[in-house]
Amino acid sequence: MDLGIAGKWALVCGASKGLGLGCAQALVREGVNVLIVARGAEVLAQSASKLIAEDAHSTRAEVLFVAADITTVEGRAAVFAVRRDFDIVVTNAGGPPPGDFREWDREAWVKALDANMLTPIELIKATVDGMAARGFGRIVNITSSSVKAPIDILGLSNGARSGLTGFVAGVARTKIAAQGVTINNLLPGVFDTDRIKTTLAGAAKKQGVDVNVVAEARRQTIPAKRFGTPQEFGAICAFLCSVHGAYINGQNVLADGGAYPGTY
Repeated sequence: MDLGIAGKWALVCGASKGLGLGCAQALVREGVNVLIVARGAEVLAQSASKLIAEDAHSTRAEVLFVAADITTVEGRAAVFAVRRDFDIVVTNAGGPPPGDFREWDREAWVKALDANMLTPIELIKATVDGMAARGFGRIVNITSSSVKAPIDILGLSNGARSGLTGFVAGVARTKIAAQGVTINNLLPGVFDTDRIKTTLAGAAKKQGVDVNVVAEARRQTIPAKRFGTPQEFGAICAFLCSVHGAYINGQNVLADGGAYPGTY
């Protein structure tokens, strides 16, 4: 299927590895020019080189990268200094740490809100009017399955990402919807990324068992009996960004292998 977005420009955040990189790969393979951003300069540069060598070869898509912290004013300024207008924006930032809500002070909450709610809002604000003026725009926020089914130890993430979800529900349905712009949230369950590997390793150490035992137990909680791949996630993102996704707006798209037990 031709997604109809070749030649568009996309900003993909947190794209040096994991789900962000999976999204960048899928877009580049569709001929989308990308500017990828992440904090780690060395890994980001390696990922950009790989995108150019393996994914942009046939589509001739352009790949730019900026090593910056997108959650800061300075980081966003560095990105927009390279390119100001984007047709596609994929927001993504690492989730805040787990813990007991009794231990979180105001600074912890502000940091979580900055990364997982306010930064996506700032990126939407900076790009959405240009999209509307050009008659095409796709914004995809990578959030979490915890928006649908909150996890008790992830209260910082539950709160911040739910705040973003409420904001998107409102702004996606304003007049920009009639100007060719969609805003959706993409909710990952358990995917085979460095983050889940770190989480599993920590659980294995705490339980005093082999990490493979913990990983297999986690897989068994998922109807698909496996973890998702960044490539699968990227394909979903690319479809939401496509011309075929024009009638999907203000939605929370859950990709979790069937783990969420609810009907709605």
